Formats: sequence, structure tokens, C-alpha cells
Amino acid sequence: MMGPYYEQNVRTQVEICDPPLPALKKAMDALQSQGCQMYFGRWLIEGSPYVLLFDIGSAAWNLDRWKGEFWEACNVGIPFNDREANDALLFGSLTAWFLKELTDQFHDKPNIIAHFHEWQAGAGLILSRFRKLPVATIFTTHATLLGRYLCAASVDFYNRLDQFDIDKEAGERQIYHRYCMERASAHCAHVFSTVSQITGIEAEHMLKKKADVITPNGLNIKKFSAMHEFQNLHSLYKSRIQEFVRGHFYGHLDFNLDKTLFFFIAGRYEYSNKGADIFLESLSRLNFLLRVHRSDVTVVVFFIMPAKTNNFNVETLKGQAVRKQLWDTAHTVKEKFGKKLYEALLRGQIPDLSKILDRDDLTIMKRAIFSTQRQSLPPVTTHNMMDDSTDPILNTVRRIGLFNSRTDRVKVILHPEFLSSTSPLLPLDYEEFVRGCHLGVFPSYYEPWGYTPAECTVMGIPSVTTNLSGFGCFMQEHVADPTAYGIYIVDRRFRSADESCNQLTQFLYSFCQQSRRQRIIQRNRTERLSDLLDWRYLGRFYMHGRHLALCRMFPDKFEMEPNAPPKTDGFRYPRPSSVPPSPSVSQPSSPRESDDEEEDDDKERYDEDEEAERDRQNIKSTFALGPVSRGKKKKHGEYRN
Repeated sequence: MMGPYYEQNVRTQVEICDPPLPALKKAMDALQSQGCQMYFGRWLIEGSPYVLLFDIGSAAWNLDRWKGEFWEACNVGIPFNDREANDALLFGSLTAWFLKELTDQFHDKPNIIAHFHEWQAGAGLILSRFRKLPVATIFTTHATLLGRYLCAASVDFYNRLDQFDIDKEAGERQIYHRYCMERASAHCAHVFSTVSQITGIEAEHMLKKKADVITPNGLNIKKFSAMHEFQNLHSLYKSRIQEFVRGHFYGHLDFNLDKTLFFFIAGRYEYSNKGADIFLESLSRLNFLLRVHRSDVTVVVFFIMPAKTNNFNVETLKGQAVRKQLWDTAHTVKEKFGKKLYEALLRGQIPDLSKILDRDDLTIMKRAIFSTQRQSLPPVTTHNMMDDSTDPILNTVRRIGLFNSRTDRVKVILHPEFLSSTSPLLPLDYEEFVRGCHLGVFPSYYEPWGYTPAECTVMGIPSVTTNLSGFGCFMQEHVADPTAYGIYIVDRRFRSADESCNQLTQFLYSFCQQSRRQRIIQRNRTERLSDLLDWRYLGRFYMHGRHLALCRMFPDKFEMEPNAPPKTDGFRYPRPSSVPPSPSVSQPSSPRESDDEEEDDDKERYDEDEEAERDRQNIKSTFALGPVSRGKKKKHGEYRN
């Protein structure tokens, strides 16, 4: 792996060592003799991959000369005041220079593949092709530059994809040179790939290049794997979140925490791109539905999105202090009560419970109760926001009136910082927090892939996504009934915003109607989908891309039959047999229906082990990879040397 050198990161994340190949060492020496600093080592993450890091600052004196070479290569000029683009050019020039020195070292001319991700790395690809280096190149875009900018500007992006004046839009946003670097990289590469079908459609219009291969983003399932323990972990971390909620809503804790559901949205603070706008509107409608139907379910919604703050607000910290004080008081009284009870039992007496608590104990408890009284409503945000009056989430909360009042069945908490186990408020890491929640809601408008719902899936937590996210499209393609598996896909592509909002509201409301047992069954199904997202399987798309690049760069050595990307035809998780054919039967007719009746109904038709084994066989049979015997027709993506 190759990247830029940042001293602070290297100190804590990289173990410096010598290159394993003499050719690597000689190529590095060639650059270092010209004054370019480089570092080689192992990145201290799982797998410990080798990394080669370029100190771009040590080569900055070449910037003007390299700008001239870049102009000669592709007629793209980079303004002096765009530091990120300048750094990208320095890094790209060093990469191409290193690849030149490396290929010169090999006398047996091995087949080298270089895979470049995003426009920041693209300059190296363009210069490698310009200098005719014997290297097969792949370029992957995870999101087009212009697509992200246009969606953030709240335009009707997907319905107008073929109508944009691309050059004009990029110029108005002062990113024309960056856009040109990205577009040139896509066109120069032997193989161009995107991370999802939806980004492939976008790239076709924005970059004027059709993706050769779709390379979906996988996860290291082993990292998240908890086997049968994931249900226990959910219970453990849910109790930690409940402790926070007890403190945050002190004085207004008139709802049953055992019937409280925790929803959350997390990620970059992109209000419309991440779907926070449609989510808040649907929460307002959900609140209305729960109140009208007199539901005893309460929903606490967390917005985990980093924004500028002036640290924690006093009211939130006070809430946790009051909760802790009450806990200490309860323990003190419990100790005294237990001691007196113990002594009475030793004497063979049943104690008079009215006398076992003395006046001091009652006074302590009354004072504790008085300390929980508050004049204000529980705060919507846990921090003092820098731009409180212009914050889009807070302004929407003010408009829809979700102020955490007693009558609201939906409570909102904005936590404008990423989570940390060292936080005095919510001492949980993100992974622990996700495991403790009931539902992740990510109704994104612009989401090239969508790691957040993917992470929810492998941890066995149901999630809401959309058909405008790569993850949502992937699940629609591979799962016959995503909703049964806890993947709720909102249609934001072919419906109006209001219709999408109503659909999301219906998803949330039907989730609130589920019994505890139904939610447990659904989490079991959700966790089983994790094999779909494992790199062991999704890596084959990357393999196909590399094989295709080799065939195009070295046609005399490699041949691919047929010249098409691997397909996943026939690979669809079937509808779970325990789900009845009519969707209306799977949900109770009213939110107050008896849990006992539902449990009896579910027990008759649900066999967890049988369903799990069927799903495992389904995925294994479809993903069987291996050599094809002579005479058989080759599968998509196979090649011969």
C-alpha cells in the first residue's frame, strides 16, 4: 500500500522495517538519492500490510516542474492556492516516479498491477500511463466529486443526471481542476470501477465513463463476529444506554424503559445527503401515530453527527450526576436495610417492614426525590452548539416541536461528537453503542455505498437504508424479502419526498409494533446476512478487475473469457419460511395486542437452526469458487494465462 507520510500517524500506527524485496530497496534508494524521503513498514492493523509512505513535503521543491509535466500529460492546470490538489500532484508524481524505478529493477518483467482509489491518487495513474510504464492500472471512485457537491446543494440530482452542464457546474463550485483530474483518471485507467451500481450510473453521467466492474465494499466479518453472543451483547449495551437515558430524562422519566426502543443515525453531518431531513419529518409523523393509537412504546432517537461545539452542556452533565447520586443513595439505604433484615432473621423474627426504615432513611430518600425535580424539559442536545441558531437539525426540531415533553412518544437527543468509551456522558465506543440500539436509520439521498447500515447488519441490528445507497441496491439484488431480514429499503428514487417520508414512517411504526420475541427473531435473521458482506466473497469482484486489467495491459500473456464482469444471478436469500405470505399477518392488528398470542404463533412457524442452515447452504453453493476442469464452460471473471 502506498500513501503520504504524516509523522504523528506513523508514530502510533506503523512499525518501520526493511523492504522484503531487493528491487523495492533499490527503487527507494533511487528516490532518496534525489532528496525524496520515504518510509517502509507494516501498518499496525489486522493483516499487518506493508506500507510505503512518501514525505510529500521533502519533494515540494519539484512542484512547479511537476505541474508543467502534468499539463503536458493531460492539459490540466492546478491553481497555486489549492493545497489539497497540490499535495495530490506531489503524491501522484512520487508514485509514478517510484513505479518507474521499480519496473526498471525487474529483468524478468513481472506483471504489475497498480490500483488507485479516488481523485487524490489519480495523478499517479495519469502520469504512469503518460510515461508508458509497464503497469496495469485500475481506478476506483467511491463517490464522484461533482455528485457529492450537487447533492449537498439540494438539487434533484438523480432525475436530472442527463441534464447537467458538467463543466459549468464544476466551474461554479471552483473544483474544475479537481474534476478534470478525476475524469482523466477514469479514462486513463485500464479498468474503471465504482463501489455500487448507483455510483456507476452517476459516474456514467458525471465522468462520461461506464464502469467496467462494480467492486462492492466488504467488511472483515471476523472483527464483528460474536457468534451466538450478539444477542447477549445487545442486552448488555442496551442496559448501558438505558442508564444514560435515566440521567438525561431525570424528572421526566414517566415512560417504561423496558418498552423503550433506541433508534440512531450516525455519520458525517451532511443534513440532506445523509437523510437527516426526511428522518426528522418522519419522526414527527411517528410521534403523532404513537400518540393517536395510545401506544405504550417510547422511541428515543440519537443523532450521532459531529458538529462544532463548546463542550458538554451543564444540564446534561447535571442529569448524569443526579442519576449517580440517586444510585449511591439507593445503595446506602439498601445496605442499612439489608443489615437490619439480616439481624432480625438471625433472631428468628420476621421484621416489621414499617419500622425497618427509620426517619433518617426516609429523609434521605425524600431529599433524593426532590433533587430529581426540574423546571425545564430534558435537553435536545448534549453539547453547547457553536451555531445553535443556524444548526439545521435543531431548527427542524424547533419547527416540528419535538422538545422531549411528557406527551411526546418520540424523544430526540443530538450528540454532536463521535462516541468514545472515555466520555463522561455516554461511555461507549461506537460499536458497543450500535449493538445496544434496536434500529439504525440511514435514509440517505447520496450514499455511494453505506458502511453504517452494513456494520449494523454484521452486528445483528436491523437498519433502514434507501435504493439510492449502494448498500440498499446490493441488498435488493441479493435478498428476496429484505424487510423480513431487518433491512428496510426506502424508495427515494422513484417516489416524491413526501411519499418516501410516509414509507419511512410506516417502517418505523411497524417496527414499534413488534413484540420483543419478533425483534429477537429479526435480529437473528439480520446477523445471518453478514456472510453477504464478507471480503472472502466480495473480494472476487476485485479479482475480476485485476484480471481484466492484466488482459488489457498484457494481451499477449492474458486472455479473459468472456469479457464481462461476474454476475450474481440466482444468488438471492429466499423469503424466510417462518414469515407468512401475507404481510398483514406478520404484524399484530393493533399496537396493544397481547404478547402471549404472538409468541405462541411464532413458536409454531419459526425454527432458528433450520432457517440458519438453509441460508448457509444458499450462500455456500452460490459462491463456490475454484478451478474449472478442461472442457467445461468458463464462469464469468475467470481467465487463463
